[in-house]
Amino acid sequence: MRDERPLSHVSAPVLALLAAGLALQIGLHAALPAPQARAPDLMPAPASSLLRLASFGEPIALAKILMLQLQAFDYQSGSRVPYKDLDYARVEVWLARILELDPLGQYPLLAASRLYAEVPDEARQRRMLDFVYHQYLLDPNRRWPWLAHAAFLAKHRLQDMNLALKYAAALREYTTAKDVPAWAKTMEIFIRENLNELETARLMIGGLLDSGRITDPAELKFLDGRLREIEERLKQAAKKDKG
Repeated sequence: MRDERPLSHVSAPVLALLAAGLALQIGLHAALPAPQARAPDLMPAPASSLLRLASFGEPIALAKILMLQLQAFDYQSGSRVPYKDLDYARVEVWLARILELDPLGQYPLLAASRLYAEVPDEARQRRMLDFVYHQYLLDPNRRWPWLAHAAFLAKHRLQDMNLALKYAAALREYTTAKDVPAWAKTMEIFIRENLNELETARLMIGGLLDSGRITDPAELKFLDGRLREIEERLKQAAKKDKG
């Protein structure tokens, strides 16, 4: 075994030198500015093939770790990078890679629609909503809630009714699962009503009621009531045109 001398055998000058060095290190650390996290520090996402190799056969576990790291990126060494300052092109690729590792995972789309899409920056909002839309098309029956929220944001936050209509129309066309609530599939109808496309809305509600796909009594009553309201508005509009 190696011989070790007790601390008492170390000479006073050496101890003083060590103490001075430690004090200097502490002083320099205190004097340095706090490390600042910068948005460009978000590194580009690796290729899917590299991530699969790095997962060692556990892609879902790696996807969860990467999602946690991405979401926590705005906190580095106690500094904060606002989400709106992140490089959204890189954020989008990271989210896509994570979904490739775990296609059944919902959290990347939740983050895209409820976190990254709600920053006060219209360009970034639109980028995230478009990302949600394209990811929805890959698995409509699982990912419809996030496109429904995207339609809500497009309508109420961006005030872009045409974009909201695009998302709502996709919900109606591609979402086929029976457990999807009727409100998600009928969003298009009410957006068209807001756009004053009353005849189209009337035909869509009528077709939905005749199809037998709506079986809940409360939903049937609600749709029937809206149909009557639209028909009344069409009658009033026709009277004004004749007058």
